[in-house]
Amino acid sequence: MFLYQSDFPSILWILLFFLMMMFYPRLLLYQLIARFTRTAMLLESLASKGKNTILRKLKNGGEDVRKKLDSFLNFFVIPPVSLDPFGIIKKLEHMENLEESKFLYFVERVGKNLTDDEKWNVISALSAEIGVYQLSKIVKHYIELIQKTNSYQLALILQMQLTMIEKYSKSMYKAIEALSEGKPIGDSAGPLLASFFIKKKPKEIDNMVYSLEKIHGKRVVVLKAKGPGARIGKLGRVAEFLIDKYKIEKIITVDAAVKLESEKTGEIAEGVGVAIGGIGVEKATIEEIATKKKIVLDSYVVKMSQEEALLPMKEEILEGVKKVKGLIESNIKESKEKRILLIGVGNTSGIPNVSSDLEKTIEEILENSKRIKKWEEEEKKKEEKFRWFLGP
Repeated sequence: MFLYQSDFPSILWILLFFLMMMFYPRLLLYQLIARFTRTAMLLESLASKGKNTILRKLKNGGEDVRKKLDSFLNFFVIPPVSLDPFGIIKKLEHMENLEESKFLYFVERVGKNLTDDEKWNVISALSAEIGVYQLSKIVKHYIELIQKTNSYQLALILQMQLTMIEKYSKSMYKAIEALSEGKPIGDSAGPLLASFFIKKKPKEIDNMVYSLEKIHGKRVVVLKAKGPGARIGKLGRVAEFLIDKYKIEKIITVDAAVKLESEKTGEIAEGVGVAIGGIGVEKATIEEIATKKKIVLDSYVVKMSQEEALLPMKEEILEGVKKVKGLIESNIKESKEKRILLIGVGNTSGIPNVSSDLEKTIEEILENSKRIKKWEEEEKKKEEKFRWFLGP
């Protein structure tokens, strides 16, 4: 059989097709590994910078303290057995209390010269640092596994999550900076709302503060974590105590909530139930006593992205909190119940306990909002710059 000159292009294309079938997945795998390596280097850099931020805050970050911090970054909590759900809330609460005591004990050992508020700032910053550090380790683990197995499918699974991992890690790093300095973050929306309503000097109980206020002729107990340190507090047990003490008939909770991509930051939603995030211990405690005593449960949430909850508070969130304040005032005015508990849920970093101290805080939020928006624009430009080379 003779081959004519016109047959060579067809044969060449067939050969190229089979070569591409054999080598194209491998080329794609190399490209993905290059992308993963860049992300791993980014996360490692963020974890290192976050650790240095915490060490600077400790003020005595010698080699001994650095070693202790390196060891503590591998801290973990083993969840209790949930095969038999009876008593699971008490088990979770016990683990939560133990975790908090471990963090507090560690910070008291390495930061003896810190004030009480500064210690809680470091505890919250340390929680975010552990998150960045663990994400860095997980990404490096998958890179090693993909290189070892040459698994293109595993690489695709990691690629689908990579953009979200990068965004979340950068947000957690900015949270480390904000929390270590005691600045308000997005998750501080609930405590900020509570501070607007606290006019008197509040009473303290279990890292929480509360004040009995008279609003539109109703007795309103306003509750939040003690500020301006980055505390969350024991909302459930303290709320249970106040419900019994003041014969509460209605509970209003205010918290940050994750928005849909189509929603704007700072949008408000109103509903019923207990608006408290986390693993559910505080929420379950309040729900149980509210069900037993037939207490009305109203809730308001300020919408923001998962990243914005960690970042320094934006102006849009501040405006959302002000809108919620007006809605709650109307709620209290129209309420048939005379004794109301208002709970500002969230991390109270940078949020004072009384409304008379809020003027400086609001100015700080507006300044931080400008800075964080500028940082977001710079990060967006960086992402667009590298996207053409390494892919989305």
